[in-house]
Amino acid sequence: AVEVTKLSLLLKVLEGENEQSLATQLTMSLREQERVLPDLGQNIRCGNSLIGPDYYREPQLRLGLVDEEEMHRINAFDWAEGFPQAMAAGGFDAVIGNPPYVRQELLGEQKTYLKTQYRTYQGTADLYVYFIELGVKLLRPGGLFSYIVANKWMRANYGKPLRQWLTQQCIEEIIDFGDLPVFQTATTYPCILRVRKAPPRETFTAVQVETLGFADLSEYAREHRYPVNQQALGEDIWSLADTHTQALLTKIQQTGMTLNEYVQGKIFYGIKTGYNEAFVIDVETRDRLIAQDPRSTELIKPFLAGRDVKRYQTLTPDKYLIFTRRGVNIQNYPAIKSYLSQFKQRLMPKPRDWKGGEWTGRKPGPYEWYEIQDTVAYHKEFEKPKIIVPAIVKTASYVYDTNGLYSNDKTCIIATDDLYLLGLLNSKTLDFVLHSSASTKRGGYFEYKPMYVAALPIRTVNFDDPADVARHERMVALVERMLALHRRLAGAQLPQERRLLQQQIEVTEKAIDALVYELYGLTAEEIAIVEGAG
Repeated sequence: AVEVTKLSLLLKVLEGENEQSLATQLTMSLREQERVLPDLGQNIRCGNSLIGPDYYREPQLRLGLVDEEEMHRINAFDWAEGFPQAMAAGGFDAVIGNPPYVRQELLGEQKTYLKTQYRTYQGTADLYVYFIELGVKLLRPGGLFSYIVANKWMRANYGKPLRQWLTQQCIEEIIDFGDLPVFQTATTYPCILRVRKAPPRETFTAVQVETLGFADLSEYAREHRYPVNQQALGEDIWSLADTHTQALLTKIQQTGMTLNEYVQGKIFYGIKTGYNEAFVIDVETRDRLIAQDPRSTELIKPFLAGRDVKRYQTLTPDKYLIFTRRGVNIQNYPAIKSYLSQFKQRLMPKPRDWKGGEWTGRKPGPYEWYEIQDTVAYHKEFEKPKIIVPAIVKTASYVYDTNGLYSNDKTCIIATDDLYLLGLLNSKTLDFVLHSSASTKRGGYFEYKPMYVAALPIRTVNFDDPADVARHERMVALVERMLALHRRLAGAQLPQERRLLQQQIEVTEKAIDALVYELYGLTAEEIAIVEGAG
């Protein structure tokens, strides 16, 4: 790769040259004993940028724990030796690039070294995180760093150490491309991060790119940039909001308590089977299994996918789950055992000492071949009243279920029968907060995962205050009305009836939003920001 890079650069030097000019340069070079083309040997180096020679410690070498093959594979790189002139001057003037995207599962034993060398280390972090820290570290004072990297570090849990570290750096600009297809051959969500080697400032500029239909990115950035208060950022999820929006977000977030606190941690993931083709069945298969053995009904549950969950709507699943949870005695359910047997090879858990080729079954784990892959110790919560949350949607789509429905891993559930909470969650105000922090997906979708939903600020009710009690009762009445309207809409046949019901739903939605604005104490200007964000 290094030799190909050298050749490509040398060919670039020759662009636009003709035979006569090359012959003249060659004659002059021979006369003056100089090279026709530059020597790139001191500029292009091969090595593992992230790992230094201290990777091979003396005790390891003495004990023979590091052989020559491993040293060649790791290929540790000494920056002071590789680029002595730049390092002697205090570092590089500029570090730019597109670092490799390598998932943490492939880092292996190198993680131990990375943990000791990088402040941004997190066990599940992608490799590019360490390239960011290294790139800034290699700059001279006043030098400039700029990478195009995945924007996931701003929201993911593994980005916490990086976010904290960046608050101590001089961020100049972040250009976020959201879910735009910047790289045609890869589904990535990139941003451009620019940092100067200097003390941190109070603010930096940000750009939210909404289209790729521009002629010049620099010009687009100049026209759309806005200030972000760096001092308001920490290790928590970063929202690249302008100062007015950030002030509003801070106000809302300081109201009440987090959803996780409000429901006492009762937010649970949907069910991951490890192989839906075996465990998720249709109505005909369900009826056949029950006809063969009536006890099968004990393990067959109505089942929803995330795409089935629609805002406030009555849920009518057409799929069922064979819920063979951990510890089930499969001998008591012969029809189900017989049905699952056809998938046995694909359902087998991978042995932890497996040394063969590619495993055709499921991941390692202490479960039997006929059991659901995950423990789902909280499975009884699916039988109770709850709020179901689809994982990837464009806007809030929380649903209230009292029919004991189970749902897949593209959902989570909130174990509560609190209709006041349902109204808050489906409001524009809390959706505004979630959209400021959640990861995006192509097509305008957002991730409504537990890590984002759990952090939503819930306005608690003071039941000793009559005015607060009245607001609570009004919210519950509005939500009950919304649920009733959706039930009627589901059964409506005539177009005119459906239009009238839809109009009533829209009026009720606006009443709920107005009540939430009142509960969170939003001003007219702040309401305009929330409404404009939608």
